[in-house]
Amino acid sequence: MKKFALLLAAAGMIWAQGGAGKQGGAGAGKQGKGGAPAAAPQMISMIKPGLYVVTGAGGNTTVRVTKDGLIVVDTKNLGDQFYQALMAQIKTVSDKPVKYVIVTHHHQDHSGNIKQFKDAGATVIANQGLAKALETYNPQQGKPAQPSVTYLKDKTVKLGGVKVQVYHFSQGHTGGDSIVYFPDLKVVSAGDDVVGVVPNIDFPFGGSLIGLQTTLNAIAKLNFDTLVPGHSAPNTITMSKADFMKYKSNIDTIIARGKELVKSGTPKDQLLAKLKTDDLGWNLNTPQWTPSARLDALYEELKTAK
Repeated sequence: MKKFALLLAAAGMIWAQGGAGKQGGAGAGKQGKGGAPAAAPQMISMIKPGLYVVTGAGGNTTVRVTKDGLIVVDTKNLGDQFYQALMAQIKTVSDKPVKYVIVTHHHQDHSGNIKQFKDAGATVIANQGLAKALETYNPQQGKPAQPSVTYLKDKTVKLGGVKVQVYHFSQGHTGGDSIVYFPDLKVVSAGDDVVGVVPNIDFPFGGSLIGLQTTLNAIAKLNFDTLVPGHSAPNTITMSKADFMKYKSNIDTIIARGKELVKSGTPKDQLLAKLKTDDLGWNLNTPQWTPSARLDALYEELKTAK
């Protein structure tokens, strides 16, 4: 246990140095491309007995160990070097094979190594929206492979006496997001629908701020005490239920304020500048939010939202 505590602290230091990778889609404009490869090494940390998180080189990867094999959530930046480094970390905690991989959304810092896992014999599961996005998604790092299996609303994975629930509650960060719930451990792996940094919405690939609110409302109803975000905040890896509820409250506040600004006639090109978020600790007037393909969609859904 002492070893894992040290690893947890080290992983937090990596995040403090900005080494956990960019959010998929951040600053990518119309294409919504995934984050660039991170320079920081990957690091595995035990979150609860039988459940680990690998930070670095893309989005967080969750690893669930069972007696019959492993269930992995998200696959790091595209590239054999990132896949091999990920597997090296995983093998430090279990020599069992990866049987299932669940990919939370199509950005390459989460979906990049689908092919490598499929080639190694794993069944890769994703929402139908992810498969659709991959048809036209062409990030500079290369094109991720299609998953083995897709689902529409929900799917159950069973392995070694462990049951994992996979949900697509709504559009959110993208149009094909998956939320992964480990009910026996009371842990949620949320992909980029929940992040420890400033969130962003990939509107060109079906994302929706109003849809994200729906997803967060659904997550709040799950029985969990720990959440693995798609990208962690500095100096920590997971979120508590209270941390999540604060994140959800921030999204609710942004939507309420945005709707009021649009209703009062605020011009589209002034929306983000006038949208107060400093009290939330976020700045939305950035390249993650301002490209026309995103701002147009944001303004329109705020205008029509009930």
